[in-house]
Amino acid sequence: MTASVLDRIASLRIVPVVVVGGADEGTNLADALVAGGLPVAEITLRLPGAMDAIAAVADSHPGVLVGAGTVVNAAQVDQVVEAGASFIVSPGTFEPVIRRAQEHGVPILPGVATASDVMRALDLGVEVVKLFPASVVGGPAAIKALSAPFPHVRFMPTGGVNAANLHDYLDLPSVIAAGGSWMVERPLVTSGDWAEITRRTAEAVALAAPKAASTDVEG
Repeated sequence: MTASVLDRIASLRIVPVVVVGGADEGTNLADALVAGGLPVAEITLRLPGAMDAIAAVADSHPGVLVGAGTVVNAAQVDQVVEAGASFIVSPGTFEPVIRRAQEHGVPILPGVATASDVMRALDLGVEVVKLFPASVVGGPAAIKALSAPFPHVRFMPTGGVNAANLHDYLDLPSVIAAGGSWMVERPLVTSGDWAEITRRTAEAVALAAPKAASTDVEG
């Protein structure tokens, strides 16, 4: 399961980091993301209704890869797995969270900011991590630096990723996807502007597409 979920994340290239509260916001947002061509969401546990949103999306949108973010303790791992989360994202590398996710057989991307964090993740059997907060801890340069001593580690940078710098991350071979919220900003959700979320999502999908190799031939 872990490999297939991570492979799907890598194929989608962007993971929207979503703040929603309640089932209705969750399902409406999922509809908007699907319409924009991006059937994945990391629903963060930042609002009281986030767990209901995860459960609603998992139940109503089986084709959407729904994950849980801002998971900071083992009890939350149990709760999001029961709600139907397919993957878990944590802001830090915390052994109880990682171990519990592994017990459930659900892939987890723990947050790392330093080489020591990466070493702890590797010691716990995790090779795909979340660089967080990416823009604060060095951005693409940090990933390049960490990839030298840890060539097998793969990153999903999150925090400060936007349309302007997306390819600075995605063009790095060690990056499987980038987490971002610019297409699902909270004011768009609270105002119910699902059409704008769909528009931004479609733009993000097009932007994230791998750059075509040059076919120019000198003559």
